[in-house]
Amino acid sequence: MKFTAPLKANSTKILLLGSGELGKEVVIEAQRLGLETVAVDSYANAPAHLVANKAYVIDMKNEDQVLDVIRREKPDFILPEVEAISISALFEAEKEGFHVIPNAEAVNKTMNRKNIRVFACEELNLPASKYEFVSTLDELKNAATKIGFPCVIKPVMSSSGHGQSIAKTANDIEKSWEIAKEARGDASELIVEEFITFDYEITLLTVRNETGTTFCEPIGHIQKDGDYIFSWQPMNMSELAKQRSIDVARKITDGLGGRGLFGVELFIKGDDVYFSEVSPRPHDTGMVTMITQSQSEFALHIRAILGLPLDYVDYGCGASAAYKSTTDTFTPELEIDPSIFTKNSFVRVFSKPQTHLGRRMAVALSFDKNSSDVALENAKELIEKIKEN
Repeated sequence: MKFTAPLKANSTKILLLGSGELGKEVVIEAQRLGLETVAVDSYANAPAHLVANKAYVIDMKNEDQVLDVIRREKPDFILPEVEAISISALFEAEKEGFHVIPNAEAVNKTMNRKNIRVFACEELNLPASKYEFVSTLDELKNAATKIGFPCVIKPVMSSSGHGQSIAKTANDIEKSWEIAKEARGDASELIVEEFITFDYEITLLTVRNETGTTFCEPIGHIQKDGDYIFSWQPMNMSELAKQRSIDVARKITDGLGGRGLFGVELFIKGDDVYFSEVSPRPHDTGMVTMITQSQSEFALHIRAILGLPLDYVDYGCGASAAYKSTTDTFTPELEIDPSIFTKNSFVRVFSKPQTHLGRRMAVALSFDKNSSDVALENAKELIEKIKEN
């Protein structure tokens, strides 16, 4: 296989549509292999902008603007890194011969909770919670009553938990409606899901290319308001539950096709496994792999795209803790206790140009050779050592 240098006539080039903290790590891994990197986002100085060879700021929901960048740069691979992009532009790019990762149809299915739920449950017959789709407040009230309380209410298109809430009783419905409608993304249609009293939830990072499919150790995580705050790897689970999780992840990713890394989210109750969601790109809970594996989820994503072997070494157990901002400023400043930086722990600062309440600004990572529980407790202590000025 040939490896090139960036900014040359023969460069191998990737273009990211979405340039947040996950995209930043993807760019870093791509540049380690000599790839030329182009980072695109809707705001200037996004994290991946700061490390890529080239950067663009566009309206990523605008088909013409997305296609203009693609046609100008002529990338070998297009990597959609967020949901809020023009899917019609991706389909058109594929028609013109560009390679979308994993493919435009997979992105189309996964960026919309209605599409992926119908595909997973009605076409692939994967086990999942009961659900209804609604477009009006009256429909929401009826669907919630039919499914039962508590129930989970989300926009069909949003990311990082935006617009998600749990209605515990009928009195919560109007508030959940307001929360969903204020979300970024498309809130014209909502999904109402049965609340499964699961024991825990996991992310199963699934990496596939022409050489086969690799499954990382399951990642446990804790979410708040639909967004992760802690994750750890490996999750302690029965071998039967783990194998069933692998079976579900294989079925959904084989159904979507293409190459790259997928974050498959699953609910686990006893040994039973329920499909939740899937992202066709690195997953926020997977940041823990930066300290647990010789090849992080970002490195595996690039390897899969290039058709390289997907082997790696598990170092041991680890955990991650997300730091979320408590301020709103254009001059972010984190005060990090130097004691965080040890042989078994460190911090990654995302370098976002603006903070707002709840925005993820950094992640603390902790390693323990033998115990995920110990790593998680350490990560919880580490995150308390990060403050804002």
